[in-house]
Amino acid sequence: MISLYAHGGSGNHGCEALVRATAKILNPLKCDCFSLNPLEDKKYSVNDIASIKESVVKHGTLTWFFWSVLCKLKISNPVKKIYYYFLKDSPDVALSIGGDNYCYDGFPESLAYMNSKLNKVGCKTVLWGCSVEPEILQNPEIVEDMNRYALITARESITYHALINAGVGNTRLFPDPAFQLDCVKLPLLDGFIEGNTVGINLSPMIIDNETADGVTYKNYENLIQYILDTTDMAVALIPHVVWEANDDRVPLRALYHAFQDTHRVVMIEDHNCMELKGYISRCRFFVGARTHSTIAAYSTCVPTLVVGYSVKAKGIAKDIFGTYDHYVLPVQSLKDPDELMHAFDWLMQNEVTIRTHLQQFMPSYCAKAMEAGNEVKQLVPGAVG
Repeated sequence: MISLYAHGGSGNHGCEALVRATAKILNPLKCDCFSLNPLEDKKYSVNDIASIKESVVKHGTLTWFFWSVLCKLKISNPVKKIYYYFLKDSPDVALSIGGDNYCYDGFPESLAYMNSKLNKVGCKTVLWGCSVEPEILQNPEIVEDMNRYALITARESITYHALINAGVGNTRLFPDPAFQLDCVKLPLLDGFIEGNTVGINLSPMIIDNETADGVTYKNYENLIQYILDTTDMAVALIPHVVWEANDDRVPLRALYHAFQDTHRVVMIEDHNCMELKGYISRCRFFVGARTHSTIAAYSTCVPTLVVGYSVKAKGIAKDIFGTYDHYVLPVQSLKDPDELMHAFDWLMQNEVTIRTHLQQFMPSYCAKAMEAGNEVKQLVPGAVG
């Protein structure tokens, strides 16, 4: 049995995609998934492919009160309360599936704590499908933590080379597990023209990373107006995270209300990650902020423009196209309200070349994501041989 941890819940459909794809890659081995939000996982039926278990001690219980007192007295680390059931389980092999968790403030310290605790009880840990900002590897404590993992699978080459150059030798390079996510095609909404619709994803996280107030939303607004004015394509607004405090539907609905009277803009409501991939796969182009929405597009050979904020967007595009120029527009660099429009114009002009490259490149690239499972299986007693 393999345990998955650092899973925030399937309301982030990128997290959901990682659990689903990881279970597929590791088949026939079974997975326990320790979740921060099991109700979300059950809502999207993730419990059908992995055993969903609580990570968090339930608020108001005696156990919660006990650990709260210990944490307040600084007798125990708060992380232990959050991941109480997981750490108590002490699996043989544990995969941290958060992907880019090391890119966010506070997460490296929590992950390092769990990595250390698990290693002390003889558990083999894996940092699975990760991206790491190269700058944090200047911290010797981070490098020490990385070297505790029995295996690290980097999902793009910028992270891979940064880890190798920092002396983290337990690192392998494989595409993001979600390149193996299955695709489910539901009936299309009226107004969604298969093969002639631009899929658009916008996230509050991207807006939070902008350096000029309001410039991101204005760029999206101008892009949609440009598409409507100069092409016969429809526009589909596609959310990929629906957490209450980080909900793509909030900015997307604002865009929908701004253009609904054109009758050429449709709003896709919440679905599981495979169904969202089904919608994205039938787009002609895709403009996305969420990494796993763009992975759904890449893997189904849809020419894609990424509005990114971190190393993961650049690294994945570089590995697919040989460069991230023209394929990734860093949100931090947005100053002009028409930059996204100009970037999309380049994508349209190069549509045939890009789609042909994806059709030739993607089959072998997606297949490589499956190979990562062999590395993990070698760590599981009795799984190989």
